Amino acid sequence: MLKEHRVAKLLSVAWEKQVERKTHYVGRGRGSASRKKRESETIRYHITHIARRGENIAEITKRFGWKAFVTNAVQPRLSLEAAVLCYRNEYRVERIFHRLKSRVHIAPLFVKLNDQIEGLTSLLTLGVRVLTVMAFVLRRSLHNDQAKRPGLHLENKAKMTDKPTAERILKAFSDVSLTIIKNAAGEEILRRLTPLSGLQEELLQRQG
Repeated sequence: MLKEHRVAKLLSVAWEKQVERKTHYVGRGRGSASRKKRESETIRYHITHIARRGENIAEITKRFGWKAFVTNAVQPRLSLEAAVLCYRNEYRVERIFHRLKSRVHIAPLFVKLNDQIEGLTSLLTLGVRVLTVMAFVLRRSLHNDQAKRPGLHLENKAKMTDKPTAERILKAFSDVSLTIIKNAAGEEILRRLTPLSGLQEELLQRQG
């Protein structure tokens, strides 16, 4: 228990071992002088004293709330405050890499030339930036209005959220289609767009 709760160096514990021995006859029936016997033990440990190690507790308390940050950035480029803020926003950077790998599928790259690899990577990175801006703009709008919206979780449309992801925003428009009819000369004669729902209209308005 001391090891599990990481207090081995913080507490001094004393205990005593209590042993209870019993003698039993082997087999069934009444006992006799000639019958074989066996002895069993029941062991129990009883805690007699617990004391706090004041010096160790005081030493570890000094480090409460502190974290170690290591960076190769020099002080003029990144102050301590800036380093902490960058670390707190690290999950946002990781989310970008996650989108590159799982949403826009940066790998495998079916190109061989260096300029093709650089160009495709830049294009996919641009796509991730668009997703990031979409989510940021909508979240900012909801935050400014202190509002939450249902309908952005397809598995539970009644669920309210003020922090929708770009992927959920796009899924809200997955049932929208545009039909264009052209004549033989290639001129457009009719366009038909699926009527937008109230949620879709609000999302477009909040996106500007």
